[in-house]
Amino acid sequence: MVPILSGRIQTRLFLLALVGGLVTALITPLLPGDPGYRATFTVLAAVALLGVCWEVLYHGLMQFRWEKDWPTLFGLLTVVPEGALAWLLLRLDLVPGVRGATFAGFAVHFGVVWLVVWLVANGPMRVPFLRWRFRGGRIG
Repeated sequence: MVPILSGRIQTRLFLLALVGGLVTALITPLLPGDPGYRATFTVLAAVALLGVCWEVLYHGLMQFRWEKDWPTLFGLLTVVPEGALAWLLLRLDLVPGVRGATFAGFAVHFGVVWLVVWLVANGPMRVPFLRWRFRGGRIG
């Protein structure tokens, strides 16, 4: 668990920038509808910005839980509301620079990036960043 809000936001932005950026660069040419790099990276940036708002909401909801954290599976299932909101904003043309996005292209891009980021956060990231899990990453 990352018990402080700033740690959750930093983790989300770090993973989306590093892992999400790499995955986006690799899968963009393979996406249905050929959206192009500009559109996919714009969607990634929009998801990152929305993610800050989601973290504030999740943090507030977690205050009602005894351990102040989600079970790991809940973290995976948050793909549904986050993906639905991002798709809605795309459909309403509220994401600047992205026009005519197809659901298939969005679903593949969002789903693959989400799954890889979630797997890295719950697997390999725990090895080099041991303190990330305790006291919000603070040393001492």
